[in-house]
Amino acid sequence: MDYNIMLIGFMGVGKTTVSKKLSKKLGMPEIDMDAYIVEHENKAIADIFAESGEEYFRKIETECLVEIQKVKGKIVSCGGGAVLKDENVSYMKNGGVILLLTATPQTVYERVKNCTDRPILNGNMNVEFITELMNKRKQRYLEVADIIIATDNKTVDEIVNEIEKELGNLM
Repeated sequence: MDYNIMLIGFMGVGKTTVSKKLSKKLGMPEIDMDAYIVEHENKAIADIFAESGEEYFRKIETECLVEIQKVKGKIVSCGGGAVLKDENVSYMKNGGVILLLTATPQTVYERVKNCTDRPILNGNMNVEFITELMNKRKQRYLEVADIIIATDNKTVDEIVNEIEKELGNLM
């Protein structure tokens, strides 16, 4: 494939889980950007946030995105805030299809409530905060997406099949 499939969406919508399954189904290598950043920086995302702040993390995120985009034919699970920078969206769209996964705030909460590696939710692990943050990002996600897939009440297989169908319609 001569393009990358860039999975975006709020934390907890299923980007990492779906990208792994989609990778197997389509026979394309998969990269989780957060894992890539952890490897690149040799420290956990939470530690990067704590030690250097969100601005530094976003800078590293952009650098890693540029590196990842050099080779096409991959499925890339992007961090929830990756599309907040116009520069990142340009890199994603240049040789990539942006696929937005969505879920309700309640679904996201149920999926992430026991996670300790979500620095943006530390001290704010509740539906109200998740709703507020999702609402701040929602318009941006919708503006940049080429394909939108809701993940609520669907199995990973159902989501992957829906993505495959949508990709076929797009190409």
